[in-house]
Amino acid sequence: MPGTYEQEQTQKAIGWAALDSSGILSPFHFTRRANGDNDITMKILYCGICHSDLHMTTNEFGISSYPMIPGCQDNLENYCTKSTYTFTFFEGAEEEKNYGGFSDIVVVNEHFAIRFPDSLSPEGGAPLLCGGITVYSPMKYFGLNEAGKHLGVVGLGGLGHLAVKFAKAFGMKVTVISTSPNKKEEAIGRLGADSFLVSSDTMEMQAAMNTMDGILDTVSAPHPLNPLIGLLKCNGKLILLGATDLEKPVDLPIVPLLVGRKLIAGSNSGGLKETQEMIDFAGKHNIVADVEVIPMDYVNTAMKRLAKGDIRYRFVIDIGNTLMT
Repeated sequence: MPGTYEQEQTQKAIGWAALDSSGILSPFHFTRRANGDNDITMKILYCGICHSDLHMTTNEFGISSYPMIPGCQDNLENYCTKSTYTFTFFEGAEEEKNYGGFSDIVVVNEHFAIRFPDSLSPEGGAPLLCGGITVYSPMKYFGLNEAGKHLGVVGLGGLGHLAVKFAKAFGMKVTVISTSPNKKEEAIGRLGADSFLVSSDTMEMQAAMNTMDGILDTVSAPHPLNPLIGLLKCNGKLILLGATDLEKPVDLPIVPLLVGRKLIAGSNSGGLKETQEMIDFAGKHNIVADVEVIPMDYVNTAMKRLAKGDIRYRFVIDIGNTLMT
């Protein structure tokens, strides 16, 4: 029958998509490909919201393609140019659009599926597939996961609070570095950090110089790096995780790097093998994100709050119960 072949190649789906750089999301009907021999069709129950979703829906980096259904989908696949947010092209033909997780179903090749531990709550575990692997990957790659080492964590937000949890599970000494003095009790009393530095307090920062083996900098707003470099021991490593404004390049001091053979590097999420390792580790140590679960129709308000930092620490959309089909 005419049209039968085409119909068999797709599955109806619904999500919430941004149609332009306003970033406003609204219901959007589309199709996923049919489930192939090596595919898995998954019903989405919960999906986390991260800053990348905010950056890309509003086209802050100038590479967004619309309509866009955000929601991160993740052995170094994370560094591929093909992503949830953009098209890729081969020999002049447009490839299938990668719509994200703000939707009812997703179809993936079995290679890209992660086994989720039964011990973790799905809502608390959902952000680990974005925020969790983003802090876990550089800790493993740069050797900042050894028990007894001293790790600094800049920023106590969606990434920072998970960095503290993973570092303590690794048996590390952890110092949170923040501009907000009122986060000290949260960092030490509830999350288990060993100490807390107010980055604007020059006396506190001076007293902590040359004490840290490494620092994970999770802050996306422009900020000076020189004071952080000063906190590092000889051979210390400052790993940047926050995507700062492309219009405001970071001022990079060279001499402090030469004195002490210090390293500044960046890291972007992690690959599938490492993601599975991370989620298994989280299951073993009961690591979950601190989340605020929201209905699907609250997503635009959540994006506005995220832009203002009004969340402790991750929004998670209850897709299964609130996405109307």
